[in-house]
Order: sequence, then C-alpha cells, then structure tokens
Amino acid sequence: MIENGAGATVRYTDAARARLVMAYEACELADLARACVPIGEHELNPEGTNRSPGTVLADAAQVTGAVQRFLEAAVVYERMGGTDWQVIGDVLGVPARTARVRFAMAEAAFRELLSPERGPAAGEADGLRAYMAREPLEVALDLDDWVLRHKDGDSHLGTAPVSGSLVRRGPRRRARARP
Repeated sequence: MIENGAGATVRYTDAARARLVMAYEACELADLARACVPIGEHELNPEGTNRSPGTVLADAAQVTGAVQRFLEAAVVYERMGGTDWQVIGDVLGVPARTARVRFAMAEAAFRELLSPERGPAAGEADGLRAYMAREPLEVALDLDDWVLRHKDGDSHLGTAPVSGSLVRRGPRRRARARP
C-alpha cells in the first residue's frame, strides 16, 4: 500500500498483484534463458563436447522450471481477472476440467497469499510471492529498472514500464482521530 497526499491509502487490485508476479516470473525466465546463450571460454573440449557433462542439461531444466512457474502465474493472473476455466483450457488446448485440476491449487495459494490473516510464508518461493503480492510497488520499481536495462530498442516504454500501468483500487480514507 502507498499513501497519497490526502491521507488516503491506495491499494493495488488483486489482478494487478497477480500480473506483477507474472512479470517477475517472466523476468526470471528471461535471465535464466539469457545465461544459457554465451559459450564460456573453457566450457568446451577441443572437439566441441562439454567439459562438465550435465551442466547444460541442468541449465535447461532450470529454464523449464521457470517456464512452468511463468505459465502458472499467467493462469493465476487470468483467473484473478475473471477468466473462466473454459477459456484457459481452450487456450492451452485441454479440457476446462483439466486446466482447473492443473492450476486451481496455484490460484488458491495466490488468494491465500493475499489474505490479511496470513503470516510469513514457510518456503522461499512462497515467501517471495507473498512479498510480491504484499509489496507490489517496491517490486514493480525493481522490475521497471530491469525492463529499462533490457529494453533493446523499445523506446515507447516510458520511465515506469511496469509500475506505471499497475491498476490501483480507489483511495480508501483513513479514519481520523477525533480531538
């Protein structure tokens, strides 16, 4: 939450928070994939084989895991925006029931992260998602920096390519203490 000058608290919508988590997962995926592109000076044997068998496969497995997290975050974002399971199933090429079975737990877990009663998360990934869901502006500003460092010729992004577009709920007035 942030406060504006009028003493009102502005909160991001749940869908905006889910979109932010999806953006973060995309950022992580991009960084993992980008790290696989360079070929280290001492990585290859003279005949072109890998000096450390299994390392490239381990990198690919990390990218695959990041793809799964990104897909899951995209489905959660769609669900937070009201997309029904039929549409999600159609896009993924599976029956709606299959999509629901595959992703309903992720949606429920995200909704739980937004719950005000929830304490600190136990797992590292869960803790990171909870942080992103609860502190969206700080995370969005970090992602703004990441996008601007990697814009690769995209000049239309502006100075706040992530934080500038997050949808906020209307201001909620704080009760003033009476004298």
